[in-house]
Amino acid sequence: MKHDEELDARGLVCPVPALKAKAALTKMRAGAVLRVVTDYAPAKDSVPRDLAKTKHKFLGLENGEVDGTWYLFFQSVK
Repeated sequence: MKHDEELDARGLVCPVPALKAKAALTKMRAGAVLRVVTDYAPAKDSVPRDLAKTKHKFLGLENGEVDGTWYLFFQSVK
């Protein structure tokens, strides 16, 4: 999926990826897309759940099954 900015959260465990994603989205322009990269499998569920409490929109999830990396996409909403 096309994105404007990327947050590398590999090596981080919850709740840190969600906190960093929320901070990044807050600084982005409305409509911009953030790709969060994580290698912590529980984050694929917890980050969208945590950000559902905000106004930002979860766009989807892609995974790299070969290396265990997950890509989560969010749109900044002001």
